[in-house]
Amino acid sequence: MGIKIAIVGSGSTYTPELIEGLINRKDSLPLDELYLMDIDERKRTIVGGLCQRMIEAAGMKTKVVLTDDLDEALPGASFVLAQIRVGKLPARILDEKIPVKYGLIGQETNGMGGFFKGMRTIPEILKITKTMEKCCPDAWLINFSNPSGMIAEAVLNNSPIKMMGLCNVPINTVDSVRKQLELPKEAYVEYLGLNHLAWVTKVEYDGKDYLQEAMEAGLNSATMKNIPTLGFSKELIKTVGAIPTCYLEYYYHKDDKLKHCMENEKCRGETCLEIEENLLEIYSNAELHVKPELLSKRGGSRYSEAAINLVDAIYNDKKEIHVVNILNKGAIPFMGYNDAVEVNAIIGKDGATPIMTNYQNTHIEEIMKTIKAYEKHAVKAALTGDVDEAIRALMINPLVFDHQKAFDCFNELVVAHKQYLPQFKEYIEKLQNKE
Repeated sequence: MGIKIAIVGSGSTYTPELIEGLINRKDSLPLDELYLMDIDERKRTIVGGLCQRMIEAAGMKTKVVLTDDLDEALPGASFVLAQIRVGKLPARILDEKIPVKYGLIGQETNGMGGFFKGMRTIPEILKITKTMEKCCPDAWLINFSNPSGMIAEAVLNNSPIKMMGLCNVPINTVDSVRKQLELPKEAYVEYLGLNHLAWVTKVEYDGKDYLQEAMEAGLNSATMKNIPTLGFSKELIKTVGAIPTCYLEYYYHKDDKLKHCMENEKCRGETCLEIEENLLEIYSNAELHVKPELLSKRGGSRYSEAAINLVDAIYNDKKEIHVVNILNKGAIPFMGYNDAVEVNAIIGKDGATPIMTNYQNTHIEEIMKTIKAYEKHAVKAALTGDVDEAIRALMINPLVFDHQKAFDCFNELVVAHKQYLPQFKEYIEKLQNKE
């Protein structure tokens, strides 16, 4: 007997990545039903059409259903893959452009932009978990909607649903480190942190740790196509005592990143919007039945590999090591038991077992605890609509920190996103009545 997979947010131009992954795993993942759910009719139809053609061209007998109804998509699902973007790319553009006016970094998962993406996304993800409780209580939720770490923090501590958060930064980083050190895929790379705030803390093969060698060589982790990169100096890496992943540039090179945001007329969201429209035009070609190369120019490279390998590991009880966002449960000794963290874990039919580490690094500990405090306040704000809680969160975040900037920028963004923030409805109305 095969399985049913539901992809929520299937109108994303990333979805053919997932379909490619399912096709590559068709022998180990017997896919009976694939439900593609999205509320955007145009994107659902165009992307879903390409997905259907890819499945057919691969000779798979999978039943493919396109729907805008969660209650239709989820019943009987074994896996629910969530990749939603509340407000779509126009909302992301606001997240990136408005903070810059206040001298704050505009970025979709970090700082002010990431905060508001969390405010829009967390309530919707929890609606999905509620529907799962009703329609498929035993299913796995694999989430790669951003901000993935904050969402994991919200779901894992507020829902009974089995869930893992996923990002494509770890798989790219780990492979990059192995390649640069000319080590085989069997080499163990310890990846540790929070989503978009992580470090490589061990590189072990055949009983030898190559981390020191890598640090002395000034080895940098992989960069992502969706963020401009400066890289890290040998001096910085030596000071940190581990290899930072690329998103830490927003913290370690804060002023340079802000300067880049301020100098560029076009933000990344606007570029992505152009790429998305080009992709949708390409996807509309009824003769196309493969993932186009242009898709790799977005930030979603290797999502299919990361996501479908994870599904495969659970379904086939593979006991493989993957980097996932899960509850800490003592894996990182200086973090709380119920903190959502991004770590290496052994994946099988019972889910993820985090690999324990005895890693100690006061610098990393202090940054992680600061950002985790921010995430916890942010999750509470997303769930309650408590504005004071929101401002407290932003005052903890090193990319905001300033009360006046936090307050003023929050007020502009909360109004700009008002249709997606029902939890702040009363506050928004008060703001608008003052005008």
